[in-house]
Amino acid sequence: MKVPLSQIAHTRSGDKGDTCNIGVIAYEERYYPILVREVTAERVKQHFGDLVKGDVERFELANLGALNFLLHQALGGGGTVSLRTDAQGKTFGASLLGMEIEIS
Repeated sequence: MKVPLSQIAHTRSGDKGDTCNIGVIAYEERYYPILVREVTAERVKQHFGDLVKGDVERFELANLGALNFLLHQALGGGGTVSLRTDAQGKTFGASLLGMEIEIS
């Protein structure tokens, strides 16, 4: 069954220069393996399409039941030079919560 990511996790996002950082945290420990399986760097890059010009890196934090993503070249140059409405990447996490994932 497909559901939005928001059914099993919440997010926080922000910036470091032109890189957006997104933390994805499982609501319950039992959801963490689903995050690992479904929320890959490739799927995150595909979800954001042309907004992310560079690579997407994923880091697993099993002890926290969380994943951390770095989206390189995603903020139009960064907060001080970007002309984007969200130059600090604060809405990227909320957007990712709409990504559909498969749960068993």
